[in-house]
Amino acid sequence: MSDEVDVPEDHPRYQSLVTRHRIEDGVEKGITSTQGLIAEGRGEAFDYLLGEETIPSADRAARAAAAHFLLAEHPVISVNGNVAALVPEEVVALAGATGADIEVNLFGRTAERVQAIADHLREHGATEVKGLTADARIPGLSHERAKVDADGIYDADVVLVPLEDGDRAEALGEMGKTEIVIDLNPLSRSARTAAVPIVDNILRALPNVTRHARDLAGSSREELEAIVTEFDRDAALEAAERRLREGALADGE
Repeated sequence: MSDEVDVPEDHPRYQSLVTRHRIEDGVEKGITSTQGLIAEGRGEAFDYLLGEETIPSADRAARAAAAHFLLAEHPVISVNGNVAALVPEEVVALAGATGADIEVNLFGRTAERVQAIADHLREHGATEVKGLTADARIPGLSHERAKVDADGIYDADVVLVPLEDGDRAEALGEMGKTEIVIDLNPLSRSARTAAVPIVDNILRALPNVTRHARDLAGSSREELEAIVTEFDRDAALEAAERRLREGALADGE
């Protein structure tokens, strides 16, 4: 982002300030909503309690997520305004490493905003972005996030749902889809619904999943299935909650 140079990299809150700038810039570009600023602040509070680092259980979750992506017939990365503003290049990198589709899905959906996000993702390397057609609906949802592409999220077997999105996470689960959620709050409906809850900052989580996907690219189906089977989602959530409550004392997870 052009105004990130105004924040010196040696500033103790550099990453936090850069993140806020990206969301603000996204609002100006019509990518994010003003509510996105509130959501970012809430997530930042949880990240602070986590020590602003990827804890071991989150890294194990990222590895399991990568295995799910590589096993999937049709994986899809769902993108909202905050995701597009914060990690557009990382979304494209993960899609490239796993063969996943990218689809825009918004609560505050307008045709103009979906188009702006799709254009923004293409500016950062995406070749195809779904979500503009919206010719199918997720059952059980009455708001705009129900609108999805028939050949995208609706048809997917594995869906990455970054950031808090509890009702849609539950609805996708009821459709039988494997959900991977990135959420800094281990108590949220999203995290507790997911097959793979990654309790981490999306700025760290997406590159971690991509790194694991590249490392596992040559693995056999049996090896990938073993990683999926061995992952304990309840233990991951418990470890994250323990870190939030106890801080560094919980490092023995």
